[in-house]
Amino acid sequence: MTELGRPTTAHPLAPGTTGLTIDWAGVTDVGLRRAHNEDSYVAQAPVFVVADGMGGHSAGDVASDAVVRRIEEAAVRDRLTTDDLEEALRLATADIAVAAAETELGVGTTATGAFLSDDDGEPEFTIFNVGDSRVYLVDAGVLQQVTVDHSVVQEMVDAGLLRAEDAENHPDSNVITRAVGFDVAQRPDYWRVPARAGLRLLVCSDGLTKELSAADIERVLAAEPESLGAASALVRAAVEAGGRDNVTAVVVDVRGTEGEQPGA
Repeated sequence: MTELGRPTTAHPLAPGTTGLTIDWAGVTDVGLRRAHNEDSYVAQAPVFVVADGMGGHSAGDVASDAVVRRIEEAAVRDRLTTDDLEEALRLATADIAVAAAETELGVGTTATGAFLSDDDGEPEFTIFNVGDSRVYLVDAGVLQQVTVDHSVVQEMVDAGLLRAEDAENHPDSNVITRAVGFDVAQRPDYWRVPARAGLRLLVCSDGLTKELSAADIERVLAAEPESLGAASALVRAAVEAGGRDNVTAVVVDVRGTEGEQPGA
């Protein structure tokens, strides 16, 4: 487990964006059934990323650590590009290959999150995903899943072979089809979202989404206007609901001149 960054409030979004600031916080928990926490995260402008390692014992921890550290190293400016991110993932893949040299099954990790970028000078979040960790946004009080899982069950849903509501309980729900590591370069999927007052982002590992429904997540977020309170409440709720896996949540809020509440 690696935690990079500290809960922060009123961080200026960028020079020239009068009145716009961002708050953020990350929280992680080993859960109730795992001996080790193989999740890692970085929550420190301009990057907000969750990595869920796999490979057993310390190996998954090493993989997720490599991702968040390489992405943090790439964040030398107040904005990132997709090229910056992909170079960080390439370096992390090389790091993981060294760590996996003595393992038979290989080592990998999800890598999901958002980073601040520009659209013709206007601030935005570029959201990216490799694996089945997720990014959600809350806008006008409504929770929306942004990322699409790289998983066997998602492929079955897309093909019409499985209902979305049955996916989390399917026996193959933990089988992903894309990961950082395994000595294979992966290009993330991308989405872009304008950074506007009232927007809230949630980046989380599947230890959260396997315990809490979308309605549960929306309800907890609505009840907790502060970033740290929201991240803490989500992780606590997932652990109390069963805690079958490591649980990580990073919450980012964009505030305006009047201190708009998330999703307002």
